[in-house]
Amino acid sequence: MTSYPITHIDGLDADEIKTLKSLGIRTTERLLDEAKSPKARRRLAGKCGINEKRLLKFANACDHMRIKGMGKGYVGLLQEVGVDTVRELRYRKPENLARAMAEANKKKRLVRFLPSEKLVVRWIEHAKKLPLKISYKDQAEAPRFGRRRGLEA
Repeated sequence: MTSYPITHIDGLDADEIKTLKSLGIRTTERLLDEAKSPKARRRLAGKCGINEKRLLKFANACDHMRIKGMGKGYVGLLQEVGVDTVRELRYRKPENLARAMAEANKKKRLVRFLPSEKLVVRWIEHAKKLPLKISYKDQAEAPRFGRRRGLEA
């Protein structure tokens, strides 16, 4: 896995970086591991004072950064066009995504060099091969297979 210093995550301020480092979280890989589930994000939020929603945003950014060729600028550009998770990236059409990124970048100037459609294809293919690391529901909230709703014994 490609790992970067947490200073590469857009949106983390200096105090948050200092707090995370004091907890031993210095890399994107470590932050992803420490914030991969709702329970873990609650625990981390209690320790560091960063709310769970922000921690999820940062964990998703870290997850994107596992993709080869994906730097923080491209993560921000993907978020701008509504691709917040690696799971979402897997299902995007490269030509539509490349076009949306070009339009968003024209308005906001997030990156100097737009990714080519060929690079976007590689990101999507890589995203499909990556194991999913982030869960969005607690185990108790996740649907259980084999049980029907409303038919509890």
